[in-house]
Amino acid sequence: MASITTALASGFKLELLKGQHDFDAHTMRVKLIKTGYSGTYGAGTAAISELTSNSDEALNGSGSALGHATAAIATGFPQMSGTTAIMDFDDAVFASVTTSAEGAILFNPNADSSADVIAVFNFNGTVSATSGDFTVQFPTGDATNAILRLA
Repeated sequence: MASITTALASGFKLELLKGQHDFDAHTMRVKLIKTGYSGTYGAGTAAISELTSNSDEALNGSGSALGHATAAIATGFPQMSGTTAIMDFDDAVFASVTTSAEGAILFNPNADSSADVIAVFNFNGTVSATSGDFTVQFPTGDATNAILRLA
């Protein structure tokens, strides 16, 4: 059964401990999961190739794959907030597109392994853009809401 579960990827947790994700040097990316997807995405999603192998990548108005948007690390991050390490990203923007999506995958194309997925997000419904910007807005970068936090 197709599903999207918002989760930090299990493989990312292990790869983080192995030092295979460098948030100072790597540029993170976001891909969108199309409306009517067929795969299952969540903590077990390890590689962004799972999205393309299921033909679940969001399409642009002409019917070809939308591609990715950059999720640049926000200024001043990573940082500590009390005893919690936090990471924040600038919003990822797919500029001037016509598309719809039900979720997104944050990934690191520079990871030193095949476990490049960082996290999967369910939009809890279809989000669309018509000849405009599709923006994936990350939550406030604080100890309670940051998209990545180690407490």
